[in-house]
Amino acid sequence: MKERGDSFNGKKVIISGSGNVAIYACQKVQQLGGKVIAMYDSNGYIYDENGIDLAVIKEIKEVRRARIKEYVNEVPSAIYNEKCEDIWKIPCDVAMPCATQNEINEESALFLVKNGVKYVAEGANMPSDLNAINVFQKAENVVFLPAKAANAGGVATSALEMAQSSQRFFRTFDEVDEMLKNIMARIYRNVSDAAKKYGFPGNYVVGANIAGFEKVADAMMAQGIV
Repeated sequence: MKERGDSFNGKKVIISGSGNVAIYACQKVQQLGGKVIAMYDSNGYIYDENGIDLAVIKEIKEVRRARIKEYVNEVPSAIYNEKCEDIWKIPCDVAMPCATQNEINEESALFLVKNGVKYVAEGANMPSDLNAINVFQKAENVVFLPAKAANAGGVATSALEMAQSSQRFFRTFDEVDEMLKNIMARIYRNVSDAAKKYGFPGNYVVGANIAGFEKVADAMMAQGIV
């Protein structure tokens, strides 16, 4: 968001899932000033209008290895619903699907747009189906950030880990976090610039496809393959 002159401050965020990606996406959103109001696992979702208590989620999922519905036992003001797909009916500013493939369909996408979503950033692998993507791209004032770009942080961090292990030079958490932030900012700029260059400004699906292709093509040419 910073690259677009925006921020998480004051924004309501929905994050699907409750595994590593979802939990630490929630942590980062909260660090940046956003309020995560709903999360789910495969049995249902929790809605906490006051903002998800991440410490409770970590205790349930990482320590007790239990179901997310236990959250309402710890936070009585929260609501639990067994229909996972209904999580996308909750009004929010930012939707971050971080659970599984094709979890957002056309109907869910229409609810998100109708309720005023501003950003959809994919944290899982292809969590929006093609019909949902079409809805997001046709909607005014909705920024859709596809998984192949928005979900690159995990691979980028793995590369940083392999590099420091090979070099026997270990960085602090804050140093790695800063490096990752710079990598993700550069990915956004590359995607945005590619979209503009080829006549599709603001279309980050096209931009990600072209930027990815150019990176591979340039590497192949540098190796003399083509």
